[in-house]
Amino acid sequence: MKYTLAILLIVSCFSIAGYGQDKSAFEIYGKAGKKVSYRKLFKKAKKSDVVLFGELHNNAIAHWLQLELSKDLHKTGKLILGAEMFEADNQKPLNDYLGGLIDYSGLDSLARLWSNYKTDYAPIVDFARDNGIPFIATNIPRRFARMVHKDGGFTALDALGDEEKGWIAPLPIRFDPELPKYKKMLTMKGKHGTPDLVKAQAIKDATMAHFIVSNYRDGHTFLHFNGAYHSDFHQGIVTYLHQQNDSLRYMTVTTVEQENVQCLEDKHKGRADFIICVDRDMTKTY
Repeated sequence: MKYTLAILLIVSCFSIAGYGQDKSAFEIYGKAGKKVSYRKLFKKAKKSDVVLFGELHNNAIAHWLQLELSKDLHKTGKLILGAEMFEADNQKPLNDYLGGLIDYSGLDSLARLWSNYKTDYAPIVDFARDNGIPFIATNIPRRFARMVHKDGGFTALDALGDEEKGWIAPLPIRFDPELPKYKKMLTMKGKHGTPDLVKAQAIKDATMAHFIVSNYRDGHTFLHFNGAYHSDFHQGIVTYLHQQNDSLRYMTVTTVEQENVQCLEDKHKGRADFIICVDRDMTKTY
């Protein structure tokens, strides 16, 4: 019986993907693989303390939905934004931009903006600026993550000064090398997948979690933007969030791409509380 149902499901997926079907740029699914509405995603986000919105960095639909969710959550009057795309030591120039003390040129010269900032992140940062929404730079300075990767693991960070240590998660961090996503990194990267590379990933996750928790305000929703890999399967940042504050309500969103968005592939089920499935042919931002 189960075999028959599986065959019927596969056939239905191919039928939906046949010639002349209605075109959908994306669909949203719950963690079990059932289609849900954006309204349902928003309602759960509004009731959550922290929402981790995992993106594919060049996916236009993900960036658009991040902006739309920011606009809708702002209507509650209790929104905090944060992002992997800003490193913690760039918080001051980011604050100066949000406060109107510097313009885009000033921000570009003082902060390490990603190459796709103008197309993908500027609309959200500008929305925060125009509406007085706090925006937190949550990521570890990349040079410190590189030290962990190249210079001997976590112990390389012991040489940092007090101010520099203020830009990372408090040391020592609790590191579990058996976490499935960290174990998978070793195989995904082949000969480049070293234990210290995994530790560099962990210090990024721990630092983002640290700045989310330390900047959270009671009764607010902290909407955080990060690469999907940092929060998929409720690991990475989520692991460290639970370590630092297990009483908050956490919600995850992820982004995947498929040839057919009408049936979520099994490998994506359980990846997050909500899964944005985007047509693989959707225009990339870079």
